[in-house]
Parts: sequence; structure tokens; C-alpha cells
Amino acid sequence: MNRPLTALFAALEALLVVGVGIGITLAPLTLMWAFEYGLQVDWIVFWRAAVDVWLIGHGVDVAFALDPAVAAASGLPGAADGFTVTVALLGFALVTLLLAVRAGRRIGETPHRLTGHIVSVTTVAVLSAAATLSATTSAAVPVLWQGILLPALVFVVGTVIGSTRAMPAPAPAGSASAASVSTGAAPAGAAPAASLMAARTAAMGADIRTWLDSMIPLRLRRAVGSLAAVAVVVVASILAVSAVAVAVLLATSYGQIIGLYEAVQSGYLGGAALTIGQLAALPNLVVWAASWFIGPGFAIGSGSTVSPLATALGPVPAIPMLGAVPESAGEFSFVGLLVPVVAAFVAAALARRRLVSVLSESRWVLAAAGAAIGAIGGVILALLSGLASGSAGPGRLVEVGPHWLTVGGWGALEIAVPAILALVIGGVDVRALSDRVTDRVTDAVAERGGREAGVDSAAGADSAAGADSAAGAEHEPEPEREPRPGAR
Repeated sequence: MNRPLTALFAALEALLVVGVGIGITLAPLTLMWAFEYGLQVDWIVFWRAAVDVWLIGHGVDVAFALDPAVAAASGLPGAADGFTVTVALLGFALVTLLLAVRAGRRIGETPHRLTGHIVSVTTVAVLSAAATLSATTSAAVPVLWQGILLPALVFVVGTVIGSTRAMPAPAPAGSASAASVSTGAAPAGAAPAASLMAARTAAMGADIRTWLDSMIPLRLRRAVGSLAAVAVVVVASILAVSAVAVAVLLATSYGQIIGLYEAVQSGYLGGAALTIGQLAALPNLVVWAASWFIGPGFAIGSGSTVSPLATALGPVPAIPMLGAVPESAGEFSFVGLLVPVVAAFVAAALARRRLVSVLSESRWVLAAAGAAIGAIGGVILALLSGLASGSAGPGRLVEVGPHWLTVGGWGALEIAVPAILALVIGGVDVRALSDRVTDRVTDAVAERGGREAGVDSAAGADSAAGADSAAGAEHEPEPEREPRPGAR
């Protein structure tokens, strides 16, 4: 594949990513436009709504100014004054990320990887800018620079992951491919252009690795990578438990959710669109549940709190999936606080051997490594909490989700302490320690027994001596008395 075809292929991949993201919401809205509104409303209204939802899903702030009649019909206090939605529907960002990983893997298999990446990212940015401009009206104003940058940033992360996974393995030393890397010549029997470009790409990768080795020591990179990997495993474990908890709550609260669907009276197509929006917010619920397990919990409106220690809910929006939120903290809810502690301890204990090989067996070094794992995990949790929280509407809805700084701080502490204990205690020989403790206990017991035996023998000797002296006194003859004067 030559360079122009690679550029075209990358542009089509980027178009597919943006099109699928917007089309997820646009498809049911278009059906609503056709069947429920009878084509009487301008279709561009539904296009703008789909783009706004897609932009919000990538963290773009959108300011809304509702018509007075619409604001009054919504029943939300303060809706007529206008509001800004800042909370991200992370499901759309997740779809973009996964599609970008696929695109990055396919682009990474081409001989012109750099060209493909530049064209694909530029295409996403241009399409995002066009979509943002097309959705800008007096009723909804997305922030333009965020609409250009944030979707492209999510796409870049995905393509980097996918391209790294598609990177070919280094050729064995002495092979034709290895020789071509150093000489730039095409190996025998291969297509000259493609093989030469592949050799140049491999040489460029080798130059980058050499530059990294010269700037950052290999041991330091391995250490940082190992610590980050453990932190990611801990956070992923917390999120996995949170996802299971959310699934259980949704299943057990089926009746309340169906009741809210019936109360909304959105119809079949409207219900489908509402369900898609809730599926897009499902990753947010998982992050909220993670903040619950960590301790600070989350809010659904100003003045409300949902945590293991206390739950105080005010008026909750009539969104069906919010019917799964528990109205009060259970009697044993505090047990959920053990989730991050156990996850950090187990992950650090399993990774201890690798960390020792990369770092050192010094307890101080391992303690610092545990603290670093906690810090990295806290940063990841704070980032996720910040993305999953913000303003979701007017009035009380200006505060929705967890507080990123509180969740990050407590998460770092709850990960660091068990990680330190696992890394430091893991180097202790439990059998030798138990044998040593047993020996000391046995010696102490024997010494105490000896002391008690000595005291008993001394007491027995004293009592025997006293008895003998008493017996001697009883058998000793009394001394003769001298006769008194005048006695005969």
C-alpha cells in the first residue's frame, strides 16, 4: 500500500469512528422524526441533538438556553435561566476509544504508519470541528476548542494503543530483515518498495528506543512501568467489583426502573433513545460505585450524598436507571470499604517478586514502591471521578457524581497502605519467624517453670527445716531445776 492509499485508508477509518459515534444517537432520533413527528419537524434539530450528546460524551461543555415554554414543561427549577452540562457520558468516549484501537492496529500494519496516524487524527479533528459548528445554535452552544480537541485526544490514545499492539516483533539477528534495518536495503525476494519502507520504519523505531535508552535509564522505565501496571490492576479490580455491584442493583431494582419508564411515557422510539442515553451513562455509574467502595461516595444533586456510611437523597431526576440507587445505607455497607484494601494487598503481593527483581529487596525501597502504587492509583481514580462528575442540569443538578479530589486522596491512601504491607511483609520468612517465636515462647515457659520449681524447692526446704526444728524442740529434755532454799 503506497502513501496516498494509506492516507485515504486512515481518513476512512477516522470517518467511521466519528460516524458510528454520532450515528448511535442519530439513528433512533431519525426514526422518531419519521414516525412520531411525521417529518413535520426540521431534521437538523435531531442532528444537532445527536451531535450535542456525542460531544457531551467526550467531555465537551455545552451551554443550554431553553425556550420558556420548554423550561416550564420540564419542571426543573432554574431551567429558564440556562445551564451548562459538564458531566461526560463516558460510554461515547469508550466507543471512540475502542474503535480508535482498531483503527490504530490496522494503520500500524501499513508501511506508512506515521502518515496514517497524522491523517487519521487530523480527519477526526476536522470532522469534530464541523460537527461542533453545525450543532451550535442559540439554544445549545458547545465550547468549540473542546469540541475539536477532546474527541481527537480520545482518538489519539486509542490509536497509540492499537499501533503499539500492531508493532512487529524485532527480526532475529543475522536475518535478511535485520540486515535491511541496518543497511536500508530490501531483503532478497521481497517487494522492493514495501520491504524498504518496512525496514525504514523498523530503523526509526530502533532510533526512538535508542533515544529513550539514552534519556531514561532502562531500569527506571521498567520500575515505573511495573509500578503503574500494579496500580492499573488495582483500579481495574475495583472497577470490576463496581460493575458487578451495578449489575446486581439494576437486576434487583427492575420494578422501580420499569415504573420510571412508564412514568416518563416516552413511547417506543423515545424509550429506545432514552435507553441508549442511559447505556452511555453506564460507565459513569460504575465510577460512582467505585467511589462508593472507596468511601467518599457520590452525589445526585446538591446537598445529597450516597456513601457506605450515610445516604441522604433529595429529589432524584426521573431517569429510570437512577431507580437502582439505594435510598439508605445498609447495616453492613461499611464492609464495602474492604474492596480497595483487599485488591491492593493481593495485587502487590502477587507482583512482589517482579518488583524485587526490578527494584531492590530493601524494605525502605519496597515501602516507597507501595506508596508510589497508591499515588498512581489515586491519580487514576481522581481522573475517572473528574470525568464522571460535573453539572448535569439546572438547580440541584449542578453537582452530580463524586468529588474527584476526595476520591483520589482516599483512594491513594487505601491502596498505598495495604500495598506497603504486602511488599514489606512478603519478604519475611513466615516459617522461620514462627519457629523463632515458638522457640522464644518455649524458652520463656521453661525459664518460668524453672523459677517456679526453684521457689517451690526452697519453700519445701524451709518448711522441712522448720518442721525438724519443731520436732527437736518437742523431744529435747527439760533442764533440771535447782531446789529452792529451805526445801528438803
